[in-house]
Amino acid sequence: MLPVFVRGRAHLKANRGNEAAVEFQKILDRPGLLAFSPIRALANLYLARACAMQSDSLAGPEADAARAKVRAAYESFLTLWKDADLDVPILKEAQAEYAKLQ
Repeated sequence: MLPVFVRGRAHLKANRGNEAAVEFQKILDRPGLLAFSPIRALANLYLARACAMQSDSLAGPEADAARAKVRAAYESFLTLWKDADLDVPILKEAQAEYAKLQ
């Protein structure tokens, strides 16, 4: 699943939210493969970021549904990392991004 993760990150960096979301969703759809891997947890975070990109280009009910997916993905990431060291930079970034959604 590492190539899928890397491909998703590349799409995200290229501002292709739709393609990135597809790649990260592939990881999340196969929980048994990466049950104890940080890639699975990070896939939630990057899925949230990809969906946020998508929601910026949508309007109406589609945008609301996309924002709900963004919140759910951030919540999944933060739940998985609830016992992590609070000084981890990626955790701080995710918490700040999630706080902006509220």
